[in-house]
Amino acid sequence: LLNAINGLPVSDDEVTDYIDNSIDDSDVIDLSNLQPQAFGTPKNESGEALAAWTESSLMNPEETGEYAEGDILIPKYTRNGVRDHASRWPRGIIPYVIEGRYNQQQRDTIMKAIADYHRLTCLRFVPYSGQTDYIVIKSANTGCWSSVGRLGGRQEVNLQSPGCVSKIGTVLHELLHAVGFMHEQSRPERDDFVTVNYNNIKSGSEINFRKEDPKRENDFGIPYDYNSVMHYSEYAFSKNSKKTIEPKVGGVKLGQREGLSRSDVKKINNMYNCKKEEPQTGWVGSIWQSLFGDKTKHN
Repeated sequence: LLNAINGLPVSDDEVTDYIDNSIDDSDVIDLSNLQPQAFGTPKNESGEALAAWTESSLMNPEETGEYAEGDILIPKYTRNGVRDHASRWPRGIIPYVIEGRYNQQQRDTIMKAIADYHRLTCLRFVPYSGQTDYIVIKSANTGCWSSVGRLGGRQEVNLQSPGCVSKIGTVLHELLHAVGFMHEQSRPERDDFVTVNYNNIKSGSEINFRKEDPKRENDFGIPYDYNSVMHYSEYAFSKNSKKTIEPKVGGVKLGQREGLSRSDVKKINNMYNCKKEEPQTGWVGSIWQSLFGDKTKHN
Protein backbone atom coordinates (compact mmCIF):
# COMPACT_ATOMS: atom_id res chain seq x y z
CA LEU A 1 0.00 0.00 0.00
CA LEU A 2 2.59 2.51 -1.10
CA ASN A 3 -0.15 4.89 -2.15
CA ALA A 4 -1.59 4.90 1.37
CA ILE A 5 1.83 5.44 2.88
CA ASN A 6 2.38 8.43 0.62
CA GLY A 7 -1.07 9.85 1.27
CA LEU A 8 -2.31 9.11 -2.26
CA PRO A 9 -5.74 7.70 -3.19
CA VAL A 10 -6.22 4.00 -2.52
CA SER A 11 -8.85 1.83 -4.19
CA ASP A 12 -11.45 0.05 -2.07
CA ASP A 13 -10.17 -3.32 -3.31
CA GLU A 14 -6.58 -2.56 -2.29
CA VAL A 15 -7.55 -1.57 1.23
CA THR A 16 -10.01 -4.47 1.55
CA ASP A 17 -7.36 -7.03 0.54
CA TYR A 18 -4.80 -5.54 2.89
CA ILE A 19 -6.99 -5.38 6.00
CA ASP A 20 -8.74 -8.72 5.39
CA ASN A 21 -5.34 -10.43 5.25
CA SER A 22 -3.89 -8.67 8.27
CA ILE A 23 -6.64 -8.71 10.92
CA ASP A 24 -6.61 -11.40 13.58
CA ASP A 25 -10.11 -12.16 14.90
CA SER A 26 -8.92 -11.67 18.48
CA ASP A 27 -7.82 -8.13 17.66
CA VAL A 28 -11.08 -6.95 16.07
CA ILE A 29 -12.63 -3.69 17.28
CA ASP A 30 -16.34 -3.62 16.51
CA LEU A 31 -17.42 -0.42 14.74
CA SER A 32 -20.85 -1.57 13.61
CA ASN A 33 -22.65 0.67 16.09
CA LEU A 34 -21.28 3.82 14.46
CA GLN A 35 -23.75 5.71 12.33
CA PRO A 36 -23.21 6.75 8.67
CA GLN A 37 -22.11 10.21 9.84
CA ALA A 38 -18.87 8.58 11.05
CA PHE A 39 -17.83 8.01 7.45
CA GLY A 40 -17.02 11.09 5.43
CA THR A 41 -14.57 13.94 5.14
CA PRO A 42 -13.32 16.61 7.55
CA LYS A 43 -15.68 19.57 7.99
CA ASN A 44 -14.71 23.22 8.02
CA GLU A 45 -17.87 23.90 10.02
CA SER A 46 -16.43 21.88 12.90
CA GLY A 47 -13.27 23.92 12.71
CA GLU A 48 -15.23 27.16 12.84
CA ALA A 49 -17.19 25.95 15.87
CA LEU A 50 -13.96 25.02 17.63
CA ALA A 51 -12.42 28.39 16.80
CA ALA A 52 -15.16 29.97 18.91
CA TRP A 53 -14.43 27.63 21.84
CA THR A 54 -12.54 28.99 24.86
CA GLU A 55 -11.19 27.33 27.98
CA SER A 56 -14.08 28.85 29.92
CA SER A 57 -16.61 27.02 27.74
CA LEU A 58 -18.88 24.51 29.45
CA MET A 59 -18.13 21.79 26.90
CA ASN A 60 -14.88 20.05 26.03
CA PRO A 61 -13.40 21.12 22.68
CA GLU A 62 -14.04 17.76 21.00
CA GLU A 63 -17.74 18.12 21.84
CA THR A 64 -18.14 20.99 19.37
CA GLY A 65 -17.67 18.85 16.26
CA GLU A 66 -20.28 17.73 13.74
CA TYR A 67 -18.88 14.23 13.45
CA ALA A 68 -20.18 10.96 14.90
CA GLU A 69 -20.36 11.43 18.67
CA GLY A 70 -18.65 14.78 18.07
CA ASP A 71 -15.14 13.62 17.18
CA ILE A 72 -15.16 10.23 15.40
CA LEU A 73 -14.42 10.33 11.68
CA ILE A 74 -13.48 7.51 9.32
CA PRO A 75 -12.39 8.77 5.89
CA LYS A 76 -14.47 7.76 2.89
CA TYR A 77 -11.57 6.11 1.09
CA THR A 78 -11.42 3.22 3.57
CA ARG A 79 -13.01 -0.06 2.56
CA ASN A 80 -16.65 -0.90 3.20
CA GLY A 81 -15.61 -3.52 5.75
CA VAL A 82 -14.28 -0.84 8.03
CA ARG A 83 -17.92 -0.02 8.71
CA ASP A 84 -17.93 -3.25 10.72
CA HIS A 85 -14.51 -3.44 12.32
CA ALA A 86 -11.05 -2.02 12.80
CA SER A 87 -8.20 -3.71 14.65
CA ARG A 88 -5.75 -3.21 17.47
CA TRP A 89 -2.19 -2.09 16.90
CA PRO A 90 0.13 -5.13 16.83
CA ARG A 91 2.09 -5.38 20.08
CA GLY A 92 0.73 -1.95 21.02
CA ILE A 93 3.22 -0.18 18.75
CA ILE A 94 1.78 2.91 17.05
CA PRO A 95 4.00 4.69 14.50
CA TYR A 96 3.24 8.40 14.30
CA VAL A 97 4.30 11.59 12.59
CA ILE A 98 3.40 15.15 13.57
CA GLU A 99 2.57 17.21 10.49
CA GLY A 100 0.55 19.90 12.23
CA ARG A 101 1.76 23.44 12.69
CA TYR A 102 2.14 23.74 16.44
CA ASN A 103 4.12 26.11 18.57
CA GLN A 104 6.57 24.65 21.07
CA GLN A 105 4.11 24.63 23.96
CA GLN A 106 1.48 22.83 21.89
CA ARG A 107 4.01 20.28 20.63
CA ASP A 108 5.14 19.74 24.22
CA THR A 109 1.52 19.01 25.20
CA ILE A 110 1.31 16.31 22.52
CA MET A 111 4.61 14.80 23.62
CA LYS A 112 3.55 14.85 27.29
CA ALA A 113 0.42 12.90 26.33
CA ILE A 114 2.56 10.33 24.54
CA ALA A 115 4.89 10.20 27.55
CA ASP A 116 1.89 9.43 29.79
CA TYR A 117 1.00 6.45 27.62
CA HIS A 118 4.59 5.24 27.83
CA ARG A 119 4.76 5.73 31.60
CA LEU A 120 1.44 4.13 32.46
CA THR A 121 0.78 1.54 29.74
CA CYS A 122 2.57 -0.84 27.41
CA LEU A 123 1.59 1.23 24.35
CA ARG A 124 4.54 2.65 22.44
CA PHE A 125 4.22 5.57 20.04
CA VAL A 126 7.26 5.38 17.79
CA PRO A 127 8.39 7.89 15.14
CA TYR A 128 7.18 6.91 11.68
CA SER A 129 9.94 5.37 9.58
CA GLY A 130 8.14 3.82 6.64
CA GLN A 131 5.74 1.47 8.45
CA THR A 132 2.63 0.43 6.54
CA ASP A 133 0.17 1.49 9.24
CA TYR A 134 0.64 4.77 11.10
CA ILE A 135 -1.10 7.87 12.39
CA VAL A 136 -0.57 11.43 11.24
CA ILE A 137 -1.23 14.18 13.79
CA LYS A 138 -2.51 17.24 11.94
CA SER A 139 -3.74 20.72 12.84
CA ALA A 140 -6.24 21.38 10.04
CA ASN A 141 -9.08 23.77 10.84
CA THR A 142 -11.60 20.93 11.00
CA GLY A 143 -11.82 20.42 14.78
CA CYS A 144 -10.76 17.58 17.06
CA TRP A 145 -11.32 14.14 15.56
CA SER A 146 -9.93 10.66 15.09
CA SER A 147 -10.84 7.28 13.65
CA VAL A 148 -11.23 4.32 16.02
CA GLY A 149 -8.56 1.63 16.11
CA ARG A 150 -6.13 0.69 13.35
CA LEU A 151 -7.72 1.03 9.91
CA GLY A 152 -4.68 0.13 7.83
CA GLY A 153 -2.34 2.50 6.00
CA ARG A 154 -2.16 6.21 6.81
CA GLN A 155 -4.83 7.50 9.18
CA GLU A 156 -5.22 10.96 10.64
CA VAL A 157 -5.76 12.37 14.11
CA ASN A 158 -6.67 16.03 13.86
CA LEU A 159 -5.81 18.34 16.74
CA GLN A 160 -6.73 21.83 15.62
CA SER A 161 -4.75 24.46 17.45
CA PRO A 162 -5.14 25.98 19.86
CA GLY A 163 -8.38 24.37 21.09
CA CYS A 164 -7.49 20.68 20.77
CA VAL A 165 -4.04 21.12 22.33
CA SER A 166 -5.01 23.41 25.19
CA LYS A 167 -5.30 20.47 27.60
CA ILE A 168 -3.35 17.24 27.70
CA GLY A 169 -6.60 15.34 28.26
CA THR A 170 -7.97 16.31 24.85
CA VAL A 171 -4.85 14.93 23.18
CA LEU A 172 -5.09 11.76 25.28
CA HIS A 173 -8.77 11.48 24.32
CA GLU A 174 -8.22 11.62 20.56
CA LEU A 175 -5.22 9.29 20.69
CA LEU A 176 -7.27 6.85 22.75
CA HIS A 177 -9.82 6.72 19.93
CA ALA A 178 -6.96 5.82 17.58
CA VAL A 179 -5.85 3.15 20.06
CA GLY A 180 -9.29 1.58 19.77
CA PHE A 181 -11.68 3.01 22.39
CA MET A 182 -15.15 4.51 22.13
CA HIS A 183 -16.69 7.04 24.52
CA GLU A 184 -17.35 5.92 28.08
CA GLN A 185 -20.99 7.10 28.23
CA SER A 186 -21.73 4.95 25.16
CA ARG A 187 -21.44 1.82 27.30
CA PRO A 188 -24.66 -0.25 27.30
CA GLU A 189 -25.09 0.02 31.09
CA ARG A 190 -24.62 3.78 31.23
CA ASP A 191 -28.24 4.48 32.23
CA ASP A 192 -27.45 2.85 35.58
CA PHE A 193 -24.87 5.57 36.21
CA VAL A 194 -25.97 8.75 34.41
CA THR A 195 -29.14 10.49 33.32
CA VAL A 196 -29.28 11.90 29.78
CA ASN A 197 -31.43 15.03 29.55
CA TYR A 198 -32.57 14.88 25.94
CA ASN A 199 -34.58 18.10 26.27
CA ASN A 200 -31.31 20.02 26.66
CA ILE A 201 -29.50 18.48 23.67
CA LYS A 202 -29.28 20.57 20.53
CA SER A 203 -31.35 19.30 17.63
CA GLY A 204 -29.57 16.70 15.53
CA SER A 205 -27.07 15.77 18.25
CA GLU A 206 -29.28 13.27 20.07
CA ILE A 207 -27.66 10.47 18.09
CA ASN A 208 -24.37 11.20 19.84
CA PHE A 209 -25.85 9.71 23.01
CA ARG A 210 -26.54 6.27 21.56
CA LYS A 211 -25.47 3.25 23.58
CA GLU A 212 -23.33 0.37 22.36
CA ASP A 213 -24.90 -3.01 21.68
CA PRO A 214 -24.26 -5.08 24.84
CA LYS A 215 -23.49 -8.10 22.66
CA ARG A 216 -20.66 -6.23 20.92
CA GLU A 217 -19.26 -3.89 23.56
CA ASN A 218 -16.15 -5.01 25.46
CA ASP A 219 -15.42 -3.32 28.79
CA PHE A 220 -12.33 -5.49 29.42
CA GLY A 221 -13.56 -6.17 32.93
CA ILE A 222 -13.47 -2.51 34.01
CA PRO A 223 -16.53 -0.95 35.74
CA TYR A 224 -18.17 2.24 34.48
CA ASP A 225 -15.83 5.17 35.04
CA TYR A 226 -17.24 8.66 35.60
CA ASN A 227 -13.73 10.10 35.49
CA SER A 228 -12.58 8.49 32.27
CA VAL A 229 -10.87 10.87 29.87
CA MET A 230 -13.28 9.36 27.31
CA HIS A 231 -16.44 10.51 29.14
CA TYR A 232 -18.55 13.41 27.86
CA SER A 233 -18.79 16.53 30.00
CA GLU A 234 -22.07 17.38 31.72
CA TYR A 235 -22.83 20.04 29.09
CA ALA A 236 -21.92 18.07 25.96
CA PHE A 237 -23.96 19.28 22.95
CA SER A 238 -26.17 21.48 25.13
CA LYS A 239 -28.52 23.86 23.33
CA ASN A 240 -29.35 26.00 26.35
CA SER A 241 -26.32 25.89 28.72
CA LYS A 242 -28.14 23.30 30.83
CA LYS A 243 -26.72 19.88 31.63
CA THR A 244 -27.26 17.16 29.05
CA ILE A 245 -25.79 14.34 31.14
CA GLU A 246 -25.67 14.03 34.93
CA PRO A 247 -24.20 11.43 37.27
CA LYS A 248 -26.62 9.47 39.47
CA VAL A 249 -24.27 9.84 42.44
CA GLY A 250 -23.03 13.04 43.98
CA GLY A 251 -19.52 14.40 44.25
CA VAL A 252 -18.19 13.37 40.87
CA LYS A 253 -17.27 15.37 37.78
CA LEU A 254 -17.94 14.07 34.31
CA GLY A 255 -15.56 14.44 31.43
CA GLN A 256 -12.31 15.57 33.09
CA ARG A 257 -9.48 16.33 30.68
CA GLU A 258 -6.56 16.37 33.11
CA GLY A 259 -5.19 12.90 32.40
CA LEU A 260 -5.87 9.19 32.12
CA SER A 261 -7.90 7.82 35.01
CA ARG A 262 -6.87 4.62 36.75
CA SER A 263 -9.63 2.78 34.93
CA ASP A 264 -8.50 4.17 31.56
CA VAL A 265 -5.03 2.77 32.23
CA LYS A 266 -6.36 -0.61 33.33
CA LYS A 267 -8.62 -0.86 30.29
CA ILE A 268 -5.78 -0.04 27.90
CA ASN A 269 -3.49 -2.57 29.52
CA ASN A 270 -6.20 -5.23 29.56
CA MET A 271 -6.97 -4.60 25.89
CA TYR A 272 -3.31 -4.97 24.95
CA ASN A 273 -2.56 -7.82 27.40
CA CYS A 274 -0.12 -5.71 29.40
CA LYS A 275 0.89 -6.62 32.97
CA LYS A 276 2.28 -3.20 33.81
CA GLU A 277 1.49 -2.03 37.35
CA GLU A 278 -0.23 1.32 37.91
CA PRO A 279 1.77 3.81 40.02
CA GLN A 280 1.01 3.79 43.72
CA THR A 281 3.61 6.30 44.87
CA GLY A 282 5.60 9.17 43.41
CA TRP A 283 4.28 12.23 41.65
CA VAL A 284 2.08 10.32 39.18
CA GLY A 285 0.35 8.42 41.98
CA SER A 286 -0.04 11.60 44.01
CA ILE A 287 -1.60 13.49 41.11
CA TRP A 288 -4.00 10.62 40.45
CA GLN A 289 -5.04 10.54 44.07
CA SER A 290 -5.58 14.30 44.23
CA LEU A 291 -7.56 14.34 40.97
CA PHE A 292 -9.62 11.20 41.27
CA GLY A 293 -9.30 9.80 44.80
CA ASP A 294 -11.28 6.57 44.92
CA LYS A 295 -13.98 7.80 42.53
CA THR A 296 -12.60 6.34 39.32
CA LYS A 297 -14.53 3.10 39.79
CA HIS A 298 -18.20 2.65 40.52
CA ASN A 299 -19.79 -0.76 40.84
